Amino acid sequence: MSTADPGEGPTRSRAATEERSGARRDRERPPAPDPLPHPVVDNHCHLDIADGDWLATEDALAAAAAVGVTRIVQIGCDLPGARWAVAAAAEHAALVAGVALHPNEAPRLSEAGRLEEALAEIEQLAAAHDKVRAVGETGLDTFRTGEEGRAVQEESFRRHVDIAARLGKTLVIHDRDAHDDVLRVIDEEGAPERWVMHCFSGDAAFARACLDRGAHLSFAGTVTFKNAAHLREALAVVPLDRVLVETDAPYLTPTPWRGRPNASYLVPLTVRAMAEVRGDDLETLCRAIDANTEAAFGGAW
Repeated sequence: MSTADPGEGPTRSRAATEERSGARRDRERPPAPDPLPHPVVDNHCHLDIADGDWLATEDALAAAAAVGVTRIVQIGCDLPGARWAVAAAAEHAALVAGVALHPNEAPRLSEAGRLEEALAEIEQLAAAHDKVRAVGETGLDTFRTGEEGRAVQEESFRRHVDIAARLGKTLVIHDRDAHDDVLRVIDEEGAPERWVMHCFSGDAAFARACLDRGAHLSFAGTVTFKNAAHLREALAVVPLDRVLVETDAPYLTPTPWRGRPNASYLVPLTVRAMAEVRGDDLETLCRAIDANTEAAFGGAW
């Protein structure tokens, strides 16, 4: 897992669950959309995870740049992925890295007696290079982790908050079915100077609660889904200087390609949908997203 050179083939895959020929046909990569009028940043991507028609890192970066997505935050969410993210960011000028243990990873590591060791390595990786801008994705996920693992998950989240604060890194939060508990931990631990709600999944009231605590809110392809009216309502209340865009690639591909493998070159589909929801001029929104991402992740790269 995630031990190959960053420019080489995929190191992790979910394709094993989609091996039937029909699923393969459905995984054909979508065509490139029209370029954006101003560059933006995909602030949350997993270039090392294979899903369907995998793109080599160099090809993924070139395809994204061709449509105006000129920079990417590569997120590692387990130890192999975190190591890969650091190496990739060191190799590619368009990338910076985030490193962490995904909330669903923490109970597995704890059960194996390896959580302390893993957290220590995450801190070492976060401190190792100035292109490691973020500690994330960390957070809480009550959808996939049952009651027996939630105390460990919360402890891991708290430890990541502390690492981000001490090292001056951006905290990137994964929140699935855990809105109230995420805010409780942030309130109890104290929010770092910079923090991002990755793939924002709440409603307008939750958006305001996060904004009140200083968060940037990042929207993925889910905001284009027909059943996501609550996300569009949340997006509409976010100030122009706090909104970000992401892919979470290879997942969460925007409409009309939902179900196909995602990649940073598809960000323009999400940005255009966001501009329509918000009533923003497209170029104005792009310029804001670009500036906001730099602010959220500690400056230009």
